Amino acid sequence: MSIIQAIIIAIVEGITEYLPISSTGHMIIASSFMGIEKEEFTKLFEVAIQLGAILAVVVLYWRRFFPSKAQGGINWSFYFKLIVGVIPALVLGYLFSDKIDELLESPTVVATTLLIGGFVLLFIDKMFNHPTVKTVDQISYPKAFITGLWQVIAMIPGVSRSAASIIGGMQQKMTRNIAAEFSFFLAVPTMAAATLYSLFLKKWNQGGITQKGYELILASKENTIAFIVGNVVAFVVAILAIRFFIDFLKKYGFKAFGWYRIIAGALLLILIYKGAIA
Repeated sequence: MSIIQAIIIAIVEGITEYLPISSTGHMIIASSFMGIEKEEFTKLFEVAIQLGAILAVVVLYWRRFFPSKAQGGINWSFYFKLIVGVIPALVLGYLFSDKIDELLESPTVVATTLLIGGFVLLFIDKMFNHPTVKTVDQISYPKAFITGLWQVIAMIPGVSRSAASIIGGMQQKMTRNIAAEFSFFLAVPTMAAATLYSLFLKKWNQGGITQKGYELILASKENTIAFIVGNVVAFVVAILAIRFFIDFLKKYGFKAFGWYRIIAGALLLILIYKGAIA
C-alpha cells in the first residue's frame, strides 16, 4: 500500500464512518478499485485508522465526554450507558472475529447489504415517526443495550455500524437526531475496542511471520507512515462529515442515503458481474 492509497482509504473512512452508508464496505470497494492486495497490513490498516475517526467524535463532543464543573461535572450515567450498549458488540465481535475477517474480503457481500440497507433507509422515517426520547439523558439502560444489539448487525460488511445503531435508536423511540448522536457516542468504545484488539491482542500472519498489530505497523517505515498519515486524514475528514451529517439529517432525513446505497449496491453488483471487481 502506497501513501497515496493510504490517504484515499483514510478519506473514505473519514467520510463514511458516521454516515449510514458503510465505511467498511466503501473501503473494500476502494481497495478493490485500486488493486490493493488483501494482505494482513491492509486489513489492519482499515481497522486501525478508526482511531482518527474516534478522536473526531471526542473532539466535537468534548463537553459531553468531559463536562466542566460549571456543567455539573462528569455524568457517570452517560458512561455506564455506553458500556451497556457496547457489550453485545464486544462479546460477539470476539467470538466471531475470524468469520468477520473472511467477510471483509467479499465485495459481493458488501453490494448485497448496501442494497438491502438502502431500501430500509427509504422508509425508516415513516416506520419510527413517534419518538419520545428527545435528549441523550433520557436514554435508559435497556434502550442503550437494545441499540447495542442492533449495532452487532453491522459486523456484516456493507450494513453500516452507523445505520444499524441509528435504526436501533429510532426503534427505541429516539428522535433521529438523538439516535444519530448516540450512535456517534456508542462508536467510541466500540471502535476503540476493535482497534485496540487489532493492535495489541490479535495475531496477524504476514508472510508466514506471526505478529501483533503494532509490530506489523512498526515492521517498516512505509507501514508506520501510512498508519500515522491515515489517522490524521481520517480525523480531519470525519469532523467535516459529522457536521455535515447532523445538519443534513435535521433538514432531509435518511431517504437520500437510502437511494445512494441502492445505486451504489446495484453498480457494484454490475461491476462484479462484469469482472471489474473480484
